Amino acid sequence: MGKKKIIQKTEEELIKEKEEVDAALKKESNVRSSVKTREGRIYVYSTFNNTIITLTDARGNVLSWSSAGGIGFKGSKKSTPFAASKVAEAVSQTMEKLGIQKIEIFVKGVGGGRESAIRSFAAKGFEVASITDTTPVPHDGPRAPKVRRV
Repeated sequence: MGKKKIIQKTEEELIKEKEEVDAALKKESNVRSSVKTREGRIYVYSTFNNTIITLTDARGNVLSWSSAGGIGFKGSKKSTPFAASKVAEAVSQTMEKLGIQKIEIFVKGVGGGRESAIRSFAAKGFEVASITDTTPVPHDGPRAPKVRRV
C-alpha cells in the first residue's frame, strides 16, 4: 500500500478557511433570523423498510429531518406505523423550537407509516393546510419483450 501522506496546512491557510466558514455561517443565520418561518412543509417518504420525514421552509430549504432507523428502530420494526409516529414526534419537537405553526404535508410511498405520521402531526396541534400525495404512478411501463420462439 505504501506510506500515507498527510497534508498539513499552514496557519495562514487554516485562519483563512476558518474566516470563510464563519462568514458563511453568519450569512446563513442572518437569512434565517430575518425571515420568521411560521409556515413549513413536511415531506413524508414511507417505504416498506423505513419512514423518512423531512421538514423544510416554504422555499424548500431543509431545516430538519428524521427517520425510523435514525431514532433507533431496527429491522422490520422501522416500517411500522408506531415507528412513523415516533419520527413525526421527533420532527414536531423541532418545529415547535423553530416556531412553525402552519404546515403542508407531502406524502410519498406505499409504506405503513403514511397515515400515522399525518395523524401525529394533526394531534400535536399544527394547522395542516394541505395534504398532497406525490407517489409516482406507473403508466403502461416499458415495452414488453418480444415473444420467445423455441
